[in-house]
Amino acid sequence: MTRQTPKIVGNQSWRNLLFVHWRVAPAELQLLLPDGLEIETYDGTAWLGLVPFSMQKVRPWWSPPVPGISWFLETNIRTYVRHASGQTGVWFLSLDANHRLAVSIARTFWHLNYIYASLQMTVQGDLLNYTGTRGQKPGQYSISANIDSSSVSVTAAKGTLDEFLLERYHLFAQRPDGRFLLGQVHHEPYRFQQVVNSSISQSMTTAQGCPIMLGDPPDHIVYSEGVDVGVSPLQLH
Repeated sequence: MTRQTPKIVGNQSWRNLLFVHWRVAPAELQLLLPDGLEIETYDGTAWLGLVPFSMQKVRPWWSPPVPGISWFLETNIRTYVRHASGQTGVWFLSLDANHRLAVSIARTFWHLNYIYASLQMTVQGDLLNYTGTRGQKPGQYSISANIDSSSVSVTAAKGTLDEFLLERYHLFAQRPDGRFLLGQVHHEPYRFQQVVNSSISQSMTTAQGCPIMLGDPPDHIVYSEGVDVGVSPLQLH
């Protein structure tokens, strides 16, 4: 049987990703999901992620990147779910971006909960700094993290927590009529490094109704320089 080449409608690059995750009781996160989705667990635990990164060279397949449009920062609050069909994927509780046009397009055509926010990111050697503040809605964060520069970047081993949290190629969105959409992205496995120490202050998760307090340290945190991504069209699921 010949494997079909996936249809790609857009391309983008994700750079300087910090994957910050907390353990959460599955029943608590389940309350935040729409009917038809169930929390997916790893070793009986649900996971809530805060992922700041840089979106670069965002464009439809037929167009080159456009200065002032194709580059912006983004921060996701996400968890991992299983649809009633059995398909697994990412469910985004919120997606912050510092580009008004990107927010408008994603909310309109992708039915994702994008929020306009003031975001900053600096990378100076092994030191990363991410900050964000929403203008009209509650939620802010400030993160400093030191990468272990002596470590070699690696890919996630099969069946590990790293694979469960990072290697996600499907996402769910929900139309106003309640029907779900399934999206798919295509990229090489993440190469990531450990974070040796970090300082995190954030109210993003509580703003979304998640049971993570302002000073709670993460249970898992890694850094990836990033991947180049192909995006397939959303499909009714």
